[in-house]
Amino acid sequence: MTRCRVNLRTVLFLVILQGAAVVLLSRWYVQLSPCSSAPSNNKVHVLLLSSWRSGSSFLGQVFSQHPSVFYLMEPAWHVWTTLHKPSARALQMAVRDMLRSIFQCDFSVMEAYLPDHYNASSLFMWSYSRALCSPPACPLTPHNQFSNQTLCYKTCDARGLQGVEKACGTYSHVVIKEVRLLELESLYPLLQDPSLDLRIIHLVRDPRAVIQSREEVSKSLAFDNAAVLEQRRVWAPEVQYQVMQEICRSHVRINERAVLKSPPFLKGRYKMVRYEDMARSPLEEIVAMYEFVGLEMTEQLEEWIYTVTHGQGKGTKKEAFDVTSRDAVTVSQAWRTILPYNKVRRIQAVCKGAMSLLGYRTVHSEQEQKRLDIDLLIPREPYSFSWLPAKTEHPSNS
Repeated sequence: MTRCRVNLRTVLFLVILQGAAVVLLSRWYVQLSPCSSAPSNNKVHVLLLSSWRSGSSFLGQVFSQHPSVFYLMEPAWHVWTTLHKPSARALQMAVRDMLRSIFQCDFSVMEAYLPDHYNASSLFMWSYSRALCSPPACPLTPHNQFSNQTLCYKTCDARGLQGVEKACGTYSHVVIKEVRLLELESLYPLLQDPSLDLRIIHLVRDPRAVIQSREEVSKSLAFDNAAVLEQRRVWAPEVQYQVMQEICRSHVRINERAVLKSPPFLKGRYKMVRYEDMARSPLEEIVAMYEFVGLEMTEQLEEWIYTVTHGQGKGTKKEAFDVTSRDAVTVSQAWRTILPYNKVRRIQAVCKGAMSLLGYRTVHSEQEQKRLDIDLLIPREPYSFSWLPAKTEHPSNS
């Protein structure tokens, strides 16, 4: 009898051990081969990851106006303004969970962040999404036409979010633009989720241009600044430099984690884009981004991109958050004639590491700063900061 009990215990122990081994091996398999099987719904999920005043609104419209894209602009705004946590770091997981639900076209997650009687217009910057101005969300804009944000704002406002969910489900690509994520690690569960095919496009911009642009809309950034600074008390003239230091550090962390210290499941999922490269060669850079996520360029989009990037001047303060026709190269160089050299020198010191990593040359005098014939953008080989997916066969039409 004693011998029989020992055998039963041994068998039970072996069964438990075998089960644990299966679970462990399954997890290893998911981590080592995340791209081996595409999501069953064949959707591609794209996160446009950037920071404030870095050209992300333009990049968002580059995707929003594509007929195969369901686009949403900065949904994490709802998390930051509702939960009232003291810091950006404390909100990262809540933002991650929201992104997962939206990528899966499940907008029930928004109920916790919206007023009791919410409409589609309750979503942050909803009218900047062509998909929410088009059927089935709204009859205003046919799929083969570009949306007009002003007309959409006046015309399209469905009750509830059922129409939003239905619209999301009809597109091959779900694209979210976000500036309220300061690291990659919180996104790891999404990158390993077999139901998602997540690609990350990381948009960066010369910190000197960013701080000059931020000064034009400083009051509107006060709430976000406090979260970035973890609610620390900072002398008012120092706030912009402290915020920029955190933003530059986040760009370094994201890029180093994705390129230099990348886990296997990030392979084929990350691409860095510099705003200045996009300003100089918009069509070439945008085509490369489309290819990265499995979208095709159209003649209409080519014309729209040319019009938007070859306008006159750098835009007005009233247009600070709008995508209007401007001279993209002039916009990218504006800081060199506007920003005082003492501020340039300070931001170069604050963001020295990021500027070196991302390919921005420093200037050492006011004369050098204002000589526009001196190129401050270090050339880079195509895709030197990205891994292209081995296979991107996804439908390009919704």
